[in-house]
Amino acid sequence: MDADTGMAAVAAAIAEPARARMLCTLLDGRARTATELSAVAEVSASTASAHLARLTKQQLVDCVPQGKHRYYRLTNADVARALEALLVVAGVSGTRFRPTTPAPLRSARTCYDHMAGELAVALFEQMRRQRWLKAADGEYRLSGEGEATLSGWGIDVDATRKLRRKFACDCLDWSERRPHLGGALGAALLGNALKRKWLQQDLDGRGLQVTPKGRREWLQALDIVS
Repeated sequence: MDADTGMAAVAAAIAEPARARMLCTLLDGRARTATELSAVAEVSASTASAHLARLTKQQLVDCVPQGKHRYYRLTNADVARALEALLVVAGVSGTRFRPTTPAPLRSARTCYDHMAGELAVALFEQMRRQRWLKAADGEYRLSGEGEATLSGWGIDVDATRKLRRKFACDCLDWSERRPHLGGALGAALLGNALKRKWLQQDLDGRGLQVTPKGRREWLQALDIVS
């Protein structure tokens, strides 16, 4: 496809008002279900499905299966930058994500056997920012510095690698709609934080509480506020 033809196809996909609203909603980096996007766009579920198929075909959004749900998010930062530029030209700003998850669970909770919520997302972002985690073949591997850091926390990285499951992968966060760390390493991270009493788990639910010891020994060193 020629560059001008390709640009016209992408522009046509964006130009429909309902699709434009969907794309603007995804600008905050969080993923949403087709049901949520249909509500934003004020269209029926079947119409939303057709719109999302068009946006997926033009590689503007990706579909991410997560458990029983399918979430949609912008394909990459290039798409986000193009949309932001169009909003500047149009003289408007993007919409903001307003989660409805109860505050205690949104802050920190378990997701199966690993951490989820604001804390888990922030931790995963910091681990990637520090280049402790590097993407490789749809998963993540630890850099030398990352392995040394986690070993220093008390995590047996070698034993974690030998488990018969993915070592480290991203898991889309239910409340934040951004990824947190899953896989064997995510489970080891939660187990270690509980063992070291950096976190305490609610007795009657999934909620996690950061202890003063956890803030002092763990989060402050990572420049994470919780």
